[in-house]
Amino acid sequence: MDTLTHIVLGACIGEAIAGRQIGKKALLLGAVAQNIPDLDIAASFWLPTSADLLAHRGFTHSILFAFLVAPLLAMLSQRLFKADRMAFRRWVYFWGVQIFVHIFIDAFNAYGTGWFEPFSHYRVSFNTMFVADVLFIIPLAFASFMLLVLKVKNTKRKLWAWIGLGCSSLYLLCGIANKMIIDHFLEQDLQAEHVEIKRYLTTPTPLNNLLWYIIAENDSGYYIGYRSVFDRSKTIVFHYACRNDSLLTSTNHEIDLGRLLRFSEGYYAAEKWHDTLVFNDLRFGEIRGWEVPNPRFVCHYYLQYPDANEMLVQRGRFAGWNRYAIETFLKRIGGD
Repeated sequence: MDTLTHIVLGACIGEAIAGRQIGKKALLLGAVAQNIPDLDIAASFWLPTSADLLAHRGFTHSILFAFLVAPLLAMLSQRLFKADRMAFRRWVYFWGVQIFVHIFIDAFNAYGTGWFEPFSHYRVSFNTMFVADVLFIIPLAFASFMLLVLKVKNTKRKLWAWIGLGCSSLYLLCGIANKMIIDHFLEQDLQAEHVEIKRYLTTPTPLNNLLWYIIAENDSGYYIGYRSVFDRSKTIVFHYACRNDSLLTSTNHEIDLGRLLRFSEGYYAAEKWHDTLVFNDLRFGEIRGWEVPNPRFVCHYYLQYPDANEMLVQRGRFAGWNRYAIETFLKRIGGD
């Protein structure tokens, strides 16, 4: 998830766990704790982009990392905050819960989270939430604001923390329910149209969990479409993207390609843009794909120019998002 989400989530969890013991420091420490796993972004300063994709949400997002780091931070906290006299076990619980919640919530979007590193490179992806979702953040942000305003001895502080956490948890469950609805209609549609596929992926479009992006894979490529939970039509309109594996045999950057293939989890397509060979990771969606026919994919890597691949996952995510684009996006969320 995005940094702001982790900050307000951490503040609410911090108040719920340690507000009575350490007061408003629980908000600040909670916000810090929630972002500790994302310290792996520092790797981007010395790793090439293709390697950085795998380093992010790798070991620092693993269960082992949480078990190792929580006691160390607890010992440091006891030394730094002696006056608060919070028990060591409580500190371990404080840091451990924050880190576990971070790696848990990150697994709900498409990037994938390395829970089992370094023993397994398998990445957990539930694909039920976009990396930043306004409706998930709002109750947490409002609750965090109330916790900043209310005095330490106010008896309603913990209630506000649990309101923020409860509302966001319910929204998380709504995302899971919406995914089940979308998957059900997709399977029905594919069966009715007699479309043979190997597997499929459904994941939310930006900032919501009502309009979903769909990839259905067959032997040579992918059927790509969109469906809103409010769509009245039972038929999903697909366009087709060829995988174009043959194009990848011409690259001289085998190491980069190997990393990209692993990162994409097999959802990829190659293209030629003029004289440039491009590797697309399909999981992160298309640039205004619900509106623009045959658009470019958000996550694309220039195989011949490795140094030109900054901000890869979100490259062009909101390109062309003017007032008209936003209006058509909201209209598409409302259903066909």
